[in-house]
Amino acid sequence: MSGPAAERPVRVLIVDDEPLNQLRIADLLRGASDVEVVGTAADGPTAVDAIRRLAPDLVFLDVQMPGMSGLEVISAVGVRQMPATIFVTAFDRYALTAFDLAAVDYLVKPYDDERFEEALRRARRLLTLDAVDQLRGRLLAVLSPPAMPAPAGPAAPAYPERIAVEIGGQVRPIAVADVECITADGPYAELHVGGRRYVIREAMQSLEDRLDPARFLRIHRSAIVRLDLVESLHRGAGGDGEVVLKGGRRLRVSRSRREALERWLGLPP
Repeated sequence: MSGPAAERPVRVLIVDDEPLNQLRIADLLRGASDVEVVGTAADGPTAVDAIRRLAPDLVFLDVQMPGMSGLEVISAVGVRQMPATIFVTAFDRYALTAFDLAAVDYLVKPYDDERFEEALRRARRLLTLDAVDQLRGRLLAVLSPPAMPAPAGPAAPAYPERIAVEIGGQVRPIAVADVECITADGPYAELHVGGRRYVIREAMQSLEDRLDPARFLRIHRSAIVRLDLVESLHRGAGGDGEVVLKGGRRLRVSRSRREALERWLGLPP
């Protein structure tokens, strides 16, 4: 299934067994002019039927539901027929699984409006780029039994080894392995490398999508860090925090991002 045509809205199905959660997602989508909620489902079997019948472009899919889990819904529909999917879960232990399954994104309840908008933006971008087939290929590889490997397909695009920066009218490659962190400065991003800063005109979301998530983590709307340089995390009283990198640099960690960093540090859910 290719991405939605540019002249029509993104058709969304909401799947959650809790009515209040359905209403919250619908309410957050109501302000988006390019989105149309085509249906809701409160359990796995109903979700499977709705996906087949309505053929939505995007599904917000609860992980744990009566009768069938979100992952079982995918298996029942078939990976190749599954629309772009954003997992929604109240259980942190499922979040990493959802990410590994190459869903468009995942939301851990309770999520804030900013985190929801970020997931929706990512879905729009992937649908526009017709990248859903790549996600299906990764889902198929994970859900296939080890003895039955998925059919060979195009290799997933490699993460970049260099980022081009312009200095004095010249373009210079900066090795991604040397980047310590990236911070936002309006419409620009600053690469911090060995005490120097290199300014590029690229959005933080675009950089986050291009970088290897096993090596880099976005900890705030305005900061991405290289994980092997994280020395410590300081929790704040309001849910936010501060990360200290080797060398002493300190960066804010937003509440919605702190859980992912804590998982990487090895803290239990």
